[in-house]
Amino acid sequence: MTNHPYDDTDAGLPPLRADRRYATDPQHQPYAQPYSQQQTQPAPPSAGHIEGVEATPGGLVRATLASLAAALAILMVFWLPAEYGFDPTGLGRVMGLTQMGEIKQQLYAEAAEEDAVLAAQAAAERVSVDPALIVRLDRMEAQLASITTVLGIAPLPALTAEAVAPPPEAAASPDEAPAPVAAAAEPSPEPVLPEWRDEVSYTLAPTEGIEIKLVMTEGASAAFEWTANGSILNHDTHGDGGDRRITYEQGRGVPGQSGELVAAFDGNHGWFWRNRTDAPVTFTLRTRGDYTRMVTP
Repeated sequence: MTNHPYDDTDAGLPPLRADRRYATDPQHQPYAQPYSQQQTQPAPPSAGHIEGVEATPGGLVRATLASLAAALAILMVFWLPAEYGFDPTGLGRVMGLTQMGEIKQQLYAEAAEEDAVLAAQAAAERVSVDPALIVRLDRMEAQLASITTVLGIAPLPALTAEAVAPPPEAAASPDEAPAPVAAAAEPSPEPVLPEWRDEVSYTLAPTEGIEIKLVMTEGASAAFEWTANGSILNHDTHGDGGDRRITYEQGRGVPGQSGELVAAFDGNHGWFWRNRTDAPVTFTLRTRGDYTRMVTP
């Protein structure tokens, strides 16, 4: 048996195969690992790739509770004071949000009342007899009656043909001298009212409002008179003290008002005016009566 040395010069070459390359590699160098290992290697991260975060049930619960707590804090500290004037934490008033909410609610109430007044006026126009006209006529008759009472003049009777023509036996003869005419009754002097204790005047720009209060005790009364000096104003007569609040009267487009304000409880009682016209309005308020002092802006 002849021994031949091993010669691999005639051995076949391994087959050629394509290697994977990085697309971002400028030299396109192949992996140093075998192809079978390259299949299991993860691809390198590319630019802009977002990796996910593993979520657990406990983490989701904590994130949900944190979101609810943040939403509740925003609701109580910011939204409720700014929209409704309700400030359970007290921080809204410090930041000025509670005042904003109170103004919003007052504006909403005024708008609703104006809509109600306009609706009532439209309904009254559809009626054959205007109730407001009847009320004004009744007031005029009452004023005329009071004037005749103050002047001491009896109301004139209705003129008829019998009242105009004198009776035959009452006719004066030509030779008879005319009877002296009785002197007209002098009007009684009007009662002198005490002077006003306080008088203030302010000019309100369009949409501007102002509030003036009287410090009063329960049952105290104060006479007042205010006028818009030829223009009109919206007004709200109300009172507040402690935890109590009351609305006495409200009006829209009022040129002026006079009367007596009786305090329902101890506190501040007065008026809030707002100019809803397109021009500045100067109004004047006069007061007297049983009150401690006037609170002005």
